[in-house]
Amino acid sequence: MAAAQRVIALNETYPGGHVGLGFVYLAQKQYESAIDEMERAIALNPNDALGYAYLAETLGRIGKSKEAIEMVEQTLRRNPSENMYGNIGFAYYLAGRPEEAITALKQFLTHHRNMFGGHLALAAVYSELGKEVEAQAEAAEVLRINPKFSLEVHKQRMPIKDPATLERHIAALRKAGLK
Repeated sequence: MAAAQRVIALNETYPGGHVGLGFVYLAQKQYESAIDEMERAIALNPNDALGYAYLAETLGRIGKSKEAIEMVEQTLRRNPSENMYGNIGFAYYLAGRPEEAITALKQFLTHHRNMFGGHLALAAVYSELGKEVEAQAEAAEVLRINPKFSLEVHKQRMPIKDPATLERHIAALRKAGLK
């Protein structure tokens, strides 16, 4: 939080600072503040895909699926980098669009093989689709990257606002073989 606030104090017009602060707010489950910072980043640079990608994921995490998909579309119109496909994939997952989530998450993991969150999201998507072999393979990747992974800790830290959506996510990961 202090580092993100310092970046903004140094340059209030730097969109990345607002995205960073928004991400910190999201991790702290301060959803409205997270959205405010993401929107501020977009207002400062409406042609940059980064703010849209993070806003898409944030909106998905608070249950605003329609708005999240609109932001995904805005991201895709702005030439996103491979780094953003993790955010896009998670937004699709939360919006109940699993095939699009798989495509985006695989694209992300092609370039970022050791990114824990991408494998975790794919494990949940595959699990919910009943693709047990694929879900278990992704769960194995999660454990390869973080052998001490705990669903209990993940549940406490995961910034998904709706308790039912969070429980669905945790149940999918449990079904994939994570504990």
